[in-house]
Amino acid sequence: MTHLWLRAEQRDNETRTGLTPEGAAALIASGMKVSVEDSDSRVIPTAAYAQAGCEIVPAHSWPDAPRDAVIFGLKELPEDGTPLPHTHIMFGHAYKGQSSGRKLLERFKAGGGTLLDLEYLTDNTGRRVAAFGYWAGFAGAAVSVKCRIAQLRGETCGPVAPYADAEALKAALTEELAQVDASGDRALVIGALGRVGRGASDLCTALGIPVTGWDMAETAHGGPFPEILDHAYFFNCILAGPDTPAFIRPDAPQAERALRVIGDIACDPDSAFNPVQVYDRATTWAEPALRVHDAPPLDVMAIDNLPSMLPRESSEDFAGQLLPTLQALPETDHAVWQRARDLFDQHVGEV
Repeated sequence: MTHLWLRAEQRDNETRTGLTPEGAAALIASGMKVSVEDSDSRVIPTAAYAQAGCEIVPAHSWPDAPRDAVIFGLKELPEDGTPLPHTHIMFGHAYKGQSSGRKLLERFKAGGGTLLDLEYLTDNTGRRVAAFGYWAGFAGAAVSVKCRIAQLRGETCGPVAPYADAEALKAALTEELAQVDASGDRALVIGALGRVGRGASDLCTALGIPVTGWDMAETAHGGPFPEILDHAYFFNCILAGPDTPAFIRPDAPQAERALRVIGDIACDPDSAFNPVQVYDRATTWAEPALRVHDAPPLDVMAIDNLPSMLPRESSEDFAGQLLPTLQALPETDHAVWQRARDLFDQHVGEV
């Protein structure tokens, strides 16, 4: 019997989940065992999982889970250096040269465990089977607009917090925009045809911000891209790789520009492939804007768990996309899971 263990997230401001009670009930009905860690912060109450037939276990008890349990979470594990003997399904951020990635792989190698990275669960065409992308784009654009509103007030954006739903978020931003003069602001979205880009574009359109949508055709020449500097907002919505050109070069802050806010929704500042070359660390819910130039201001918004701003909508969307693949977890030769194992083996073998 395959045993899936849903862990409680241990990161601040992370209330999402990748499995709903309805999804858990479907897994149990298919013959799987599902254990769910108690969590006061998860957007869906623990009681709902108990009613669905899940075993409820103490929060953060996954290190003591049976060795054959598959540990499922979203964001990173505590960085305590301990060996990892289990199979983990999560966003590992370990395959693109991130500074913490090698340490994570070393922990898996020491413990004999396996990382099945959610970012690299792909179908036969290479498309991810599940992604938070749309809501990351939507929320990332929203926080970027808040950064712009703060600039127009002569301030830097203060702390942000989750909203009840997307309609509440749009209503709040509409009210804030009405109090400043943002006329003439335009947005350029790179990756406009993807999930993330669509989310960012939809938020801007809802607020009356004109959008210039770019995708692979517009960036194929490799740059430079002076058009970016002609827009008040630039949104990076692509998964960068070794062939990704630099969209924002180090000299951009000093250039003549209309650009005021960079929403790096892809958010890989410590990756060797980072195409936004004016910052080196993610921003936070407490300090969402990193000011990289003062006059005129240029802020970078690079929060790396943006869908948590709309936790229920993003969780239900992602969990629904992922459920068919989770149901295939007992199939040892299932193509999606096998590709993920092969990728892990490749990278852990380089440690």
